[in-house]
Amino acid sequence: MSTDSNNNSPLSKTTTAHAEDLEPGRYGPLAHINTAESRVPAFGGEFQPGLYRSPKNRRVANPAPLGLCGFALTTFVLGCLEMGVKGISKPNMIVGPALAYGGLVQLLAGMWEMAVGNTFGATVLSSYGGFWMSTAMIFIPGGFNIMQSLVEADNGSPIMFYNAFALYLMGWFIFTTLITFCTVKSTVAFFSLFFFVDIALLLISLAYFYPNAQGLPNEALRKAGGLFALLGAFLAWYNAFAGIADNSNSFFVPPVVHFPWSEKRQSARRGPESAV
Repeated sequence: MSTDSNNNSPLSKTTTAHAEDLEPGRYGPLAHINTAESRVPAFGGEFQPGLYRSPKNRRVANPAPLGLCGFALTTFVLGCLEMGVKGISKPNMIVGPALAYGGLVQLLAGMWEMAVGNTFGATVLSSYGGFWMSTAMIFIPGGFNIMQSLVEADNGSPIMFYNAFALYLMGWFIFTTLITFCTVKSTVAFFSLFFFVDIALLLISLAYFYPNAQGLPNEALRKAGGLFALLGAFLAWYNAFAGIADNSNSFFVPPVVHFPWSEKRQSARRGPESAV
């Protein structure tokens, strides 16, 4: 397999390189492709929206799959709780994964994204790490006494807590909307991850804004939000798998589905001579 003067394989080569042929510090199924002067497809496992940009002179592993897995598992638990799976009615189970995996581990992954120069990955993973840790603080039994203080301030009614929690989730809905706008030039799986999470946050927020006649969060909205949270969780796992699996360790490499307006799709329509 020929290489250029910078020890990189030419873009035209699509076969998997042997481990000894890879440039030190690169990783993943695109590791054998020269990305210094070329444009290649968006790759969810890299946590880069739009056109793929491989970090130069990488000295650490790809932190994105770790952060995505932390987000996926914690969101999976949240989705199940919101949907009332197996009759579970208390949210306390979210505290553990929200503090440790979705919180601390995802925050650390975000900091490593900062270290390797991925602004999008650093912003998103660190922010959601903070989201899960702050959510855990709200629901720690007897810990920060947030829920109980709001209930006591409203003379024993949970409505003030519902409204405050809904505002909290609405803020995260706004943040996720902004992030989703940054993924419209990426792949279908990468965009759909943030879109489904955005809808989940909106629906769960509305469930607390508009409680039912019994003074409980709107059950239909909560279950709908939980369903979208589950979809977002599985998409996060899918993108994480895309960052781990390559031809060296898996017989299946996740396919990349591009939007019709993406440069890669347009190049394919113009013909192979115009493909990057």
